[in-house]
Amino acid sequence: MSLGGGIFLFVIGAIFAFAITVSPSWIDLQVLGYILMGAGVLVIIIGIILLVRKRRSTITVREGIDPATGLKYNTTERRDDADI
Repeated sequence: MSLGGGIFLFVIGAIFAFAITVSPSWIDLQVLGYILMGAGVLVIIIGIILLVRKRRSTITVREGIDPATGLKYNTTERRDDADI
């Protein structure tokens, strides 16, 4: 979603910066276009960083015999850690 949003912002900004020739007196559409393109690039970069960050999971398996009952038991724990 962030990649699509970034591309959308970039395209809208490029349209404002380069394609629109109307010049309202209360806003500079070319500057607005450059701001939107910059925001789009920033959102795309953040989206790529979030996509490629690595996740690490640790699985711990414990086996033993319960001293009270004498039955064998297995315990599995999984832990997910995010590397940022």
